Amino acid sequence: MNVAPRRPLFHRRSSPNLYRMFLWVTLILAFVWLIRQVEQGRIKPLFLPTPTPTRTARSYAMEGDTHFLAGNLDAAITAYQEAIRVDPDNAEVWAKLARIQAYSSSLLTTDAQKRQRLQEALESINRAVELAPDDSTVHAIRAFVLDWNANPILVGEEQAADYLTEAEQEAVRALQLDNQNTLALAFYAEILVDQQKWTQAEQYIQQAVERDPTLMDVHRVYAYVLESLGQYNLAIQEYDKAIAIAPNLTFLYLRAGANYRRLAFEGVEPQRTALYEKSLEYFAKAARLNEQLGIEDPLPYLSIAKTYSQQGEFFIAARNVQRAIEIDPSNPDLYGQLGIIYFKSRNYEGSIPALKCAVRGCTAEESCEGRGGCGPNDVPAEVSGLPLSPNTVVYYYTYGSVLAALSVPQQNYCPEAMEIFAEVKASYSNDRDIMGIVQAGEQICRSLEEGQ
Repeated sequence: MNVAPRRPLFHRRSSPNLYRMFLWVTLILAFVWLIRQVEQGRIKPLFLPTPTPTRTARSYAMEGDTHFLAGNLDAAITAYQEAIRVDPDNAEVWAKLARIQAYSSSLLTTDAQKRQRLQEALESINRAVELAPDDSTVHAIRAFVLDWNANPILVGEEQAADYLTEAEQEAVRALQLDNQNTLALAFYAEILVDQQKWTQAEQYIQQAVERDPTLMDVHRVYAYVLESLGQYNLAIQEYDKAIAIAPNLTFLYLRAGANYRRLAFEGVEPQRTALYEKSLEYFAKAARLNEQLGIEDPLPYLSIAKTYSQQGEFFIAARNVQRAIEIDPSNPDLYGQLGIIYFKSRNYEGSIPALKCAVRGCTAEESCEGRGGCGPNDVPAEVSGLPLSPNTVVYYYTYGSVLAALSVPQQNYCPEAMEIFAEVKASYSNDRDIMGIVQAGEQICRSLEEGQ
C-alpha cells in the first residue's frame, strides 16, 4: 500500500535560500576588502589615538607665558600665534600677543625692524578690540601699543602725534570700563610722560603701585617715569623690582644698565668707575641670560661697547661690536656703530669700510673689511644701507667727513663725500650742528678741487 509522506504540520521543511547565500558571500567579500584596506593603510581602525594630541589655545598661551617669563620673546610670540591658529576669536590671546610683540621691539636694532614689529603688535591689538570692545585690559594694552608706536623717528612727527592722542583715548576708555585696572593706570602714566605731563604721570603710576606692586609692567613704567625726571638712582631701584618679578627679561637689565651708565657720565671720580662697572654687570647679565636660552641677540654687546666707548676704551668697545656683528652680520646699524667707534679712536681709515656698509651697503666680501676682517666665526654677508633718518644721520655725516678729510689728489673721495653731504643738507638744513659739520667737509673738498 502506498502511503503518502506526512506533511510538515508544525514547521517548514528546510530548503536552500539563494538570497541568504548571496548575502553571506557579499559580507565575506566586503570583510576581506576591508582587511586589505586596513593593511594598506587606506582605512584607519576605529578608536586609534591621534598621532599628535590636539592642543588647546590655552595650552599654547601657557607655553607663551612660560617663554616670556624665561626671556625668550620670539618663542613666546610663536606660541601665541599657535594659540590664535587654534582659537582665532580669543581676544585675550590677541591682546597678550600684542603686549609681547611690543616689548620684543625693544630688542631689535634697526628702525625698520622696530617699525615692523610694532605694527604687528598694533594689528594684533586691533583684532582684540574688535573681538572684545568692552574689555578694559584689551583697551589698556592697546593704549600701551599705540604709545610705543608713537615714535617720530619710526613713523614721522604727524603720525606719532596721532598715535599718542589715540593712546590717551584708549587709556581713558580702559579706566572708564574699570577704574581699578592697574595696567591701565600704569600705561596711562607712560603715555603722560610722553606727553610731558610729568606731575600727572607720577600720580597715576603711584596709584598703580599701591594697587598691585606685583606686576612687572608697573615697576617698569615707574622706572620710566623716574628716568624722565632725571632720578636715575630711583629708576634703577624700580628696574630692580621689575627684575625681581621677571628675572629673565633682558630688556630690563639693559635699561637698568643704561641708567648706571648715565649716572657714571654725569658723576665724578672715584664714583664714576664704580658706576661704569655696575653698568657693565647688568649688560653682562643680559648676555649670559641670552646664552643660557640659546638666543642670539647683539644688543647686550652693543650696550657693553657703548659703555667702554664712553670710558675711552675703544679697542674693547670695537671687539664687542664685532661680537655683535658675528651674531647679526647683515645688520647695517652694527657696522655704523663700529665705524663711529673707529672714528672716535682716530682709526679713520678703518672707519671708512664700516661706515660704507652702514650708509651705502656692501657686498659679502666688503662686509669682512667693514668689520675689520672675518675670523673663523664670522660669516660674510651682503649688507643693505640704512636710509637717512634721525637715528642714522650720524653715520652719514661722519662717513662724508672722513671721506673728505682723507681725500688727496691721488685718491680723491670727495665726489662720494659731496653726494652724502647733499643728502644730509636736503633733510637737515635747519640743524645748525649738523650743517656745521657738513660745511666743514664741503670746504675741504672745495679746497682740494681748487688746488688741482
